[in-house]
Amino acid sequence: MSRFDAVRARIAPARQRLLAHPLYARMDSLADVQRFMASHAFAVWDFMSLLKALQRELTCVEVPWSPKGSPTTRRFINEIVLGEESDQDKDGKVLSHFEMYLEAMQQIGAQTMPIHQLTEWLSYGKTLDESLYQLEINEETRDFVRFTFEVIDSGQLHKIAALFTFGREDL
Repeated sequence: MSRFDAVRARIAPARQRLLAHPLYARMDSLADVQRFMASHAFAVWDFMSLLKALQRELTCVEVPWSPKGSPTTRRFINEIVLGEESDQDKDGKVLSHFEMYLEAMQQIGAQTMPIHQLTEWLSYGKTLDESLYQLEINEETRDFVRFTFEVIDSGQLHKIAALFTFGREDL
C-alpha cells in the first residue's frame, strides 16, 4: 500500500462522517442553500490560499525567476492554479472558481457581503485576524479560516499539502 493510500485509509472514517453529515439532508429550501453558501464561500476562498501557498513553496514566484524544485511538481501545481484561478465558464468567460462561486451566490440571492468585505479589507492591508474579528460571520467559519492560516503560516509543506488534498480537494 502506498503512503497516499495509507493516509486515505486512515482518514476514511472521518471523511465518511463528513460526507454523511446531517447538514446535507437538512438543506431543503433556497434559504438553507443561501446560508450554506454564505459560509462555504470562505472555504472556497481559503482553498485558493492553500493552493497559492503550495505554489509559493513548490514553484518559483519570485523575480528574478529561477527553476525551483521538481519540474513535474511545478507543472502539476501550475496546472491546478491555471484551472482554479483562470477557468472558463459555460460562456467562455475567464474567472477563478472563487469568482464563479460568488456569481452563483448572487444568482440565488445568497449573502456575499462578508466574503467581499474580507477580501477588500485584506487588500487594504488589514490583517486576517482583524478582518475576521470585524466580520459578521459565525464563529465556526472564523475558526475554519483561522485553522487554515495556522497551517499555512506554519510553513510545514506536508501539512499544507495534506490539508489541501485531503481536507479540501478530496472532499
